[in-house]
Amino acid sequence: MEIQENIVNKVAQSGLISFDPASLNTAAERIVYDIKDNLFQGLLLREKDFREFIKQCDWSQYLGKHVAVICSSDAIVPTWAYMLLANKMQPFAATVIFGSLETLETVLFDRAVQSLDMEQFRDQRVVIKGCGDIFVPVSAYSALTSRLTTVVKSIMYGEPCSTVPVYKRKD
Repeated sequence: MEIQENIVNKVAQSGLISFDPASLNTAAERIVYDIKDNLFQGLLLREKDFREFIKQCDWSQYLGKHVAVICSSDAIVPTWAYMLLANKMQPFAATVIFGSLETLETVLFDRAVQSLDMEQFRDQRVVIKGCGDIFVPVSAYSALTSRLTTVVKSIMYGEPCSTVPVYKRKD
């Protein structure tokens, strides 16, 4: 039996473009701001006390961070309180949203997908990587697929050596 001297990388020759959605992840710190710490006896928000807190707080501590604002207490918090927090954090924070860290990740990945230049994928066969060390929300895969469908020849999920077909343009 003859041993082949040259190993041929058929994946490299296939013309597939591998795209890792984890590359859209921003490195900035994510934090939760829980408004429950501003509640009187953990039950209600007193406007006068809250406005005093708003004036006294050093908002620069949120510089460059992605902030998810929540209320983990079972309390009624008026909408304007969240609006005041967003207004004060906005000049410093990279992002301010109302919701959990999971919601924040969804928002950040969605923004990144929407800002992608789709022309780099025009008429290409794209494999969207599915495994990695960085969490990528399912919504990012959906948004990416939705945008890519308008320009690519095909979309596959997985690794170039083992893919699941998702979309193929009919020419």
